Amino acid sequence: MTVEETPASYPANEHANSPADRMWAPGDRDWVAYVGPFRYPWGEAASRRVHGISMSLAATGRDVVVASGEDSPTLIRRHLSNEKTSADILSIGLDELPNAAESVVQKSRKVYLDWGQRTVRWLEAQQPKPSHVILYGGNLQYISRLSTWSKQANVPLIVDVVEWYSARQLQGGVLGPSYLGAQLALRKYYPKCAGIIAISSMLERYYSDKGSPVLRIPPTFDVASIKIADQREPLDERLRLVYTGTPGKKDSIGQIIKAVNHVDPSGKRVSLRVIGPSKEELLKASGFSELPASVLASGRLPQPEVSRELQEADFSVLLRKPAKFAQAGFPTKFVESISNGTPVIANTTSDLGLYLRDGVEGVVSASHSTSEFEKALHKAANLTSGEKQRMRHNARSRAVRDFDYRTYTTAIDGFLKSIV
Repeated sequence: MTVEETPASYPANEHANSPADRMWAPGDRDWVAYVGPFRYPWGEAASRRVHGISMSLAATGRDVVVASGEDSPTLIRRHLSNEKTSADILSIGLDELPNAAESVVQKSRKVYLDWGQRTVRWLEAQQPKPSHVILYGGNLQYISRLSTWSKQANVPLIVDVVEWYSARQLQGGVLGPSYLGAQLALRKYYPKCAGIIAISSMLERYYSDKGSPVLRIPPTFDVASIKIADQREPLDERLRLVYTGTPGKKDSIGQIIKAVNHVDPSGKRVSLRVIGPSKEELLKASGFSELPASVLASGRLPQPEVSRELQEADFSVLLRKPAKFAQAGFPTKFVESISNGTPVIANTTSDLGLYLRDGVEGVVSASHSTSEFEKALHKAANLTSGEKQRMRHNARSRAVRDFDYRTYTTAIDGFLKSIV
């Protein structure tokens, strides 16, 4: 399926004062609205999640309009086509996310009081209405407003659930409004929606037990469009490792750095390039006063450079505590790595055990502990070039088979047809 990206004009209400008032004119096809306080199409794991499912939807022949949280009033059209079907993914920002210029009071009001209002106004303005609305994120504020609109408009509301928040992840802890709102959304509002798209087996089981129609879809990419070399030529004799993304409170980047330092403090046999966090963030996470010689902090890089760094590495690395929030989610980092043909060294949280086999798509750390991760690093360092090349092939094959958006086209088509 080919993708063409072009600006798109507003067929109606072109000079509206607010993005929330703008309308677009769909053709004869059904269209789906995908909404929430995320950035799109790039910027965070949420962006890639939404884009992957949007491509699956478009491959069914449905148009998709992604109404994100950014302040981006220009409507962008991405046209997808193949020999069987064609459809558009259109995107517009509704300015739901706080921005840097706003005061703390303005940001708080936006998140705790106003979230979702612009999205509802935008949905009310559309004619004809979408066949379905999919909500990603926003917790209590979004879901309470969209649930009311969904019932009044008689449009099925589906929630894309990718997290089960712990109190320590959110500001204010267990009694904070963010955590309490998230729990109300997860436990009370989401089960009452028309359907659930779940990112993991844990969430699939939870909502199935609540009686909700559920479709499990892990993170998905356009894997087939990512070009990789048939054979990777090593740059030197070292085991080259890479970590990409934002650790947040999920990834134990400090333990990864300590393990690499224990295995090779000189950096002559093992090197770790960390893309995303700053040097200061890594020092705080690891407790070191200076980064070991084996660790290089590259900071944030443009996405094409991230892909290149992944493809030049022998392995990407990932380490997470087996906490409930880690079991409920699914690491996009894993999918991005194997899509670029790079096997992964990780412990198996969430559904990783279904896709990461020791010695096949990567190396499995027996637990989250630093000592077990060190054992996995030693094992990787002792692999032959032929063994590493076979893992690269296996990783890429796994990505094509299980994480390409085309894999879920038939399932999501049937899922939406069942929810009317």
